[in-house]
Amino acid sequence: MSHDRFPQRPPLPEGGPERRAALTREIMERTGIDEPMIERLVRAFYGRVQDDPLLAPIFAEKVEDWDEHIATLCKFWSSVALMSGRYAGRPMQKHANLPVERTHFLRWLALFEKTAREICPPVAAEHFIERARSIAESLRQGVSLHQDRPI
Repeated sequence: MSHDRFPQRPPLPEGGPERRAALTREIMERTGIDEPMIERLVRAFYGRVQDDPLLAPIFAEKVEDWDEHIATLCKFWSSVALMSGRYAGRPMQKHANLPVERTHFLRWLALFEKTAREICPPVAAEHFIERARSIAESLRQGVSLHQDRPI
């Protein structure tokens, strides 16, 4: 079996900003994701969240400035999707005391997946969705544990 069919990626730098930049470039090349795509996805998705009867009240209670929130979410998704390091917050702390249950996370995820598939090319959508599923599950478990409720 020839290994010529499987192109080798150049080795990544050992660490630091060069490694992060190389990882980001590799993800961008492989998925087609860039910062404008992230912003389109975030704006479209959270526009839907604001109109959703289950999710809108949760967000309305906490988000005072949607422009600021969208900017923060774009940094978050840049860090999650592109490994850019643009976001340095603590999402679990922000969500731990929210009055949310499994149904909220399932609805958030369903809306996100629908939006990603509509906004992004298939490879990019799957990249976002894979990460969204992991984030939703992690937050759901963390909130449940923090609020001492069954998962």
